Amino acid sequence: MRAPYGLNILDNCLTCPIRGEHLFCNLSVRALQRLNEIKATAIYPKGAMLFLEGQQPRGVFVLCGGKTKLSTSSREGKTIITKISESGDVLGLNAVVSNCPYEVTAEMMEPGQANFVPRDSLLQLMKEHVEVALRVAQQVSRNYYTAYEEIRTLGLTTSPSEKFAKLLLSWTDKPTQNDGSTQVKLTLTHEEIAETIGTTRETVSRLFSEFKKKQLLQLKGSTLVIRSRPSLERIVQF
Repeated sequence: MRAPYGLNILDNCLTCPIRGEHLFCNLSVRALQRLNEIKATAIYPKGAMLFLEGQQPRGVFVLCGGKTKLSTSSREGKTIITKISESGDVLGLNAVVSNCPYEVTAEMMEPGQANFVPRDSLLQLMKEHVEVALRVAQQVSRNYYTAYEEIRTLGLTTSPSEKFAKLLLSWTDKPTQNDGSTQVKLTLTHEEIAETIGTTRETVSRLFSEFKKKQLLQLKGSTLVIRSRPSLERIVQF
């Protein structure tokens, strides 16, 4: 089904073409049928807030399309981006399971689709289907690991260059071009990158210039070309 922003609505989990690729979506037919009954599908524009930091957990959002920025802010207004979520991620799961306020704010970075599952319905689904409870436990564990890596990056990495190099490495796993380089679509602004690695926008702009001069990366419009992964890995090891 066509929707605003040129998106295709995935309104049936049983016929979703990519459900087998994602941890929470790859469930048995019976569990997926029940999930279909309790979810609500919606299309969200860029900038839409799925939930806010400190808000009571009313449910989870299963991201089916688009990207979502998860961030936390201090009282002084300083913001840190903790994760960029993509299709298949379940947002708000930690808060819903623990019945604690959402620990981050979830904002759509581009138009996309998310399926909302109310908290009570999800908890009942976990009681009815052991596999769902197992997938939830696995997802929560992954969230913990991601948070742990974020703390290591911000707390133990000393130089902005090292943090920047580590971020670039996290965007790619292997070369995609014949010359050994990797191309990724750059969806973050310099300000958002600064919020991700805990520095300033001016520092990020300087790092881009330095890495370009060292031929570590190249920008072609919105496409970021990472030219030397081994060189970035050496920076992280220092």
